[in-house]
Amino acid sequence: MKSKSPTFSATTITELMIPSYANFSGKVHGGILLSLMDKVAFACAAKHSGTYCVTVSVEGVEFLQPVEVGELVSLKASVNYVGRSSMIIGIHIESLKPKTGEIKHTNTCYFTMVAKGEDGKTQEVPQLLLENHEQLKRFVEGMTIKNISKRKRVLLDEEIEKYTKDNLLSHCKNERCDLSKFS
Repeated sequence: MKSKSPTFSATTITELMIPSYANFSGKVHGGILLSLMDKVAFACAAKHSGTYCVTVSVEGVEFLQPVEVGELVSLKASVNYVGRSSMIIGIHIESLKPKTGEIKHTNTCYFTMVAKGEDGKTQEVPQLLLENHEQLKRFVEGMTIKNISKRKRVLLDEEIEKYTKDNLLSHCKNERCDLSKFS
């Protein structure tokens, strides 16, 4: 299997934000943007892997600035890291006000996609051909994201399993939850 450069599968989707995408204040719903992120992540991962891909996890979705009706949103995706069958897709999102030319960065996030074969089982993906410093930096960043994500899941599972009912209740003592009906 021949390695592929991130340039080979880099994908950009640009879409006009229409009134039906917005809430009552004219801001585009986060769910619309997440759907577009999922589409561009799929397209990028499918180009790299040459097969069907599924979303496994999403990291770092923070809506930094609102997106307004009438703006053009561009989602730029690239394969930052590959494992055996998984790929971490970095997505950079910008919105453009066509009348003024103002561009604002609204989000950066990472989708972990897994390649699937015809039988529904995971399928090996091509290695990533790194050609410059930026691609190398993104690859190492992807490795770090993968490792932190694994550690986070293990820590959460281990920590919660250790707690007794009394420990859990004491952790919630000064938090904004009403335990008056808890039995």
